[in-house]
Amino acid sequence: MNLDKYISIVKKQEDVLRFPHFDRKDAWELGQFMASRIQQENLILSASIRLANGLVIFQYMPEGTTANNENWMTRKFHVVRDLETSSLLCSLELQKNKRTLEDKGLSARHYAASGGGFPIHVSGSGVIGAVIVSGLPHLADHEFLVESISRFLKIQNVPRIPLNIKI
Repeated sequence: MNLDKYISIVKKQEDVLRFPHFDRKDAWELGQFMASRIQQENLILSASIRLANGLVIFQYMPEGTTANNENWMTRKFHVVRDLETSSLLCSLELQKNKRTLEDKGLSARHYAASGGGFPIHVSGSGVIGAVIVSGLPHLADHEFLVESISRFLKIQNVPRIPLNIKI
């Protein structure tokens, strides 16, 4: 398994998928777009958009999702908020360096190094929040976000990690 290759792909995704601006209207539109995809694709997937201060400005919890999905989204959010990277990138870098969340001083009770949290990076402002999902295998959670954000921003040819690998 080539972790360096996958780390490079996720870093490129984070560099490319930056917002020119992001306000609550944008959160509503992106959130509705994700909720629509969830419904159309018949997914059991929760979605949330949160500001860096923790305020939830959009959340969708369809039938079949539970409080456990909420817990996972909160833990993924903490990774994005505190490290200002996607939760998948955190997971890959920990694996590469043979480290754990605890080695970084982060409790697995409050943080999840698992795909499904992606930073809302506004050009010129930095990371102002996160888009988070929970319910699919962690690479699929990450891919759902990358696909949704790239379509929302109308950015094509974003590099992808194959879903059939084991990481």
